[in-house]
Amino acid sequence: MSQSLEQMIQHAGSPARLLQNAQVGAFEFPVQSMHSNLIDEGQAWRKSAILFDQSFHMTELRIKGPDTKRLLSDFAVNNFAGFGANKAKQIVCCNKDGYLISDAIIFGYADDEVLVVGRPVVPNWLQFNAETGGYDVETHIDHLRGYDPNNERPHYRFEVQGPTAMALLEEVNEGAPLTTRFFGMGEITIAGCKAHTLVHAMGGAKGLEIWGPYADKARVEAKLLEVGRKHDLVRGGGRAYGITAAESGWLAAPLPAIYDGEEMRPYREWLTDHHFEGFCSVGGSFQPEDVRDYYLTPFELDYGRLIHWEHDFLGRDALWAMKDKPHRTKVTLVWSKEDVLKVFASLMEEGEMCMWMDLPSSDYAIHPYDRVEKDGQLVGISTYPLYSVNQRAWLSVAVVDPDHAAHGGQLSILWGEPDGGTAKPSVHRHRQISIGCTVAPWPIAEDIRRDYRAQT
Repeated sequence: MSQSLEQMIQHAGSPARLLQNAQVGAFEFPVQSMHSNLIDEGQAWRKSAILFDQSFHMTELRIKGPDTKRLLSDFAVNNFAGFGANKAKQIVCCNKDGYLISDAIIFGYADDEVLVVGRPVVPNWLQFNAETGGYDVETHIDHLRGYDPNNERPHYRFEVQGPTAMALLEEVNEGAPLTTRFFGMGEITIAGCKAHTLVHAMGGAKGLEIWGPYADKARVEAKLLEVGRKHDLVRGGGRAYGITAAESGWLAAPLPAIYDGEEMRPYREWLTDHHFEGFCSVGGSFQPEDVRDYYLTPFELDYGRLIHWEHDFLGRDALWAMKDKPHRTKVTLVWSKEDVLKVFASLMEEGEMCMWMDLPSSDYAIHPYDRVEKDGQLVGISTYPLYSVNQRAWLSVAVVDPDHAAHGGQLSILWGEPDGGTAKPSVHRHRQISIGCTVAPWPIAEDIRRDYRAQT
């Protein structure tokens, strides 16, 4: 029998206890895990081009009606005054206290019609408010789902990125010249099938996101693969896709700031154990008793630049009050090779093992949070550790205190959960280990920092 998220929290005793011991491991992208091997797939977006299938792991929410912009403006920090057809942006939503609920991508189809795409958090939040807030809009939500090629979605979605990606896309395009301005929305025609495009790529390399009617998926994919052979196109699976976020510096899934507070109670009562927020887990060495200690702010993730102060929105007053205060800084952490090898060595030695580090992504909960320390003191949190073949290193994206954010600084990550581990099925009994790390910029690669957002 289904139960609400609020009921689940009450049964567990607290939000933190529910999330820390949820019977859920890491998020697995619902596509084929590999098409060749992790090394070739993991290097393709830096060496040639890669094709990722994004058709299944994201939720789509379509909003249409006279109050579309009013709904968006009430619950997002962004400016929607000039938003409309053939425009796209990153949408950011916060709770009343200014803490981040999540981000997503929003595509304008008309002045009164948009498509919100991403992890389910923002689509669910907007769907709830559209239903309960008296807005004159119609909505249709299509939830992420397991891979089933016979279970059609409204759209297929591909991403082609890498040094040879644009040459490939220009060759397959049968329509007007492609839009190449960063985050520009355009069109492409492939194998007679018209589709939308967005100048955006998860790994930070040049390329396009492409989407169109699901019925066209097989034809479009076949043409991309056919022409892609001369451009050294590689098909990427779910395991390689998981690497892209850390290399681009995107903190993929901060815990939504919805699990506490009376203001959010109606939403938690609306959410069920079938919603994404109802089967989330938190893992790692950072294990606070207060769920609010997991929450992040837009400023910590470099989203402060997206805030439009000239309109009223949920969380505006709280964000205004905190905007001039010191904020933790987003960085990339490069893990010590010697200390990482100690983790693997423990698997082949007598005694208690360290927590297993899977390849390429070593998270073991949907929301991984590890302690970042300096001389044993907490100075930040680290998320989504993984092995990058492009950097020949283990990396993670972190937010750290500004006093410890200088590039080249030396910190440490506490790897593994306290007291032998929580009750998550993805956690075996283990001991904690301190892993040294070097503070680095994001994105980690200099050419991506220089070129990606400069696309014209």
